[in-house]
Amino acid sequence: MPRKRGGKNSPFSVYYFCEKGKIMETKKKSIRIAQIIGKWVGGGVEAVVMNYYRHIDRNQIQFDFICDSDSKNIPYEEIEALGGKVILIPPYQKVIKYHKELKKVLKKGNYKIVHSHINTLSVFSLFAAKCAKVPVRIAHSHSTTNSKEKKKNLMKQLLRPFSKVFATDYMCCSKLAGEWLFGEKEYRKGNVYLLNNAIDLDKFKYNENIRKKVRQEFNFQEDTLVVGHIGRFVKAKNHSFLIDVFYELQKQQKNSMLLLVGQGNKENEIQEKVKQLKLENKVMFLGQREDVSDLYQAFDVFVFPSLYEGLGMCLIEAQCSNLYCLTSNEVPKIAKINENVEFLELSKSAKEWADRIAKNSIPLPRGKFNEKIQETGYDIEIEKEKLLQKYLQL
Repeated sequence: MPRKRGGKNSPFSVYYFCEKGKIMETKKKSIRIAQIIGKWVGGGVEAVVMNYYRHIDRNQIQFDFICDSDSKNIPYEEIEALGGKVILIPPYQKVIKYHKELKKVLKKGNYKIVHSHINTLSVFSLFAAKCAKVPVRIAHSHSTTNSKEKKKNLMKQLLRPFSKVFATDYMCCSKLAGEWLFGEKEYRKGNVYLLNNAIDLDKFKYNENIRKKVRQEFNFQEDTLVVGHIGRFVKAKNHSFLIDVFYELQKQQKNSMLLLVGQGNKENEIQEKVKQLKLENKVMFLGQREDVSDLYQAFDVFVFPSLYEGLGMCLIEAQCSNLYCLTSNEVPKIAKINENVEFLELSKSAKEWADRIAKNSIPLPRGKFNEKIQETGYDIEIEKEKLLQKYLQL
């Protein structure tokens, strides 16, 4: 009989066989988890999932990414190099085709865990997972809502009661996001697992050499005030108001620039507004970037006027780089992990926002890394182990 090393639930058990004096071992395959991403557009959710994927023990856990066929910027090469797969299915708007294809994919892959990251829309993905007889079906809340997005808000409110129907387990990125989707009662009872949007702290730590290099590449002068924003061009990120704020700021700070990182369906609209205000030489649209951690070093101020956020991952990254951050009071207060963050009401005028930026335009001393960030649960080296154990437990 072979002797087994490893616990009852170990996914990586090793068996030893004695055969003519030789020791042989066989290893159980890693558990493959279907990550339902929806439309991959290079946003915060995708960044979070990829961050965990890069750092998790892939000998024990592997990810397959199931994305809508109209996705953009999927890092195929990196995913495949790490041992994962990208599977494209019809977009969720084509409900019947979406259901049929997703069910087929999940059955064929014989997945034991499906982890859905599409908020209220998880009702569709997890219904397909249940039909495919996947035993563990995780609904993950990454966001909340805001009354200013009336049409989108109505859809979210209609689907929210069904978010738990086909899920066996719940996850969230913040207490606010968890309570919004699954209810305060479920969160208080401990039925919602809080998975922090952890980052590679070393990657985002302030680096003076990187700052100089990036600013030289953009031909910024030493006294140029660089205002940065990172986020998809969607209504929730409130780019239109951000342009109004910068319009007021550049009246006071002549040598100022605004850098916008991201893509989205509102990008053309914002570009047109920039032209109307004659800010073309002061606002830079950088698109989707792979060097976001370097760009934080070049910023002097980070502005985040979102209508709502589940957490605000970019705000965590900006604080790791020791930036002064001005953010809307619609962003969860839990996202504040050092003293460099200031919350301001969206009811305040664009000029009031600009005045606040101008008041804090002298760059902070950024050399010392704030150890509090590690203590607040955003260190990927710590959080990856927690997620691994959670998956194995499920």
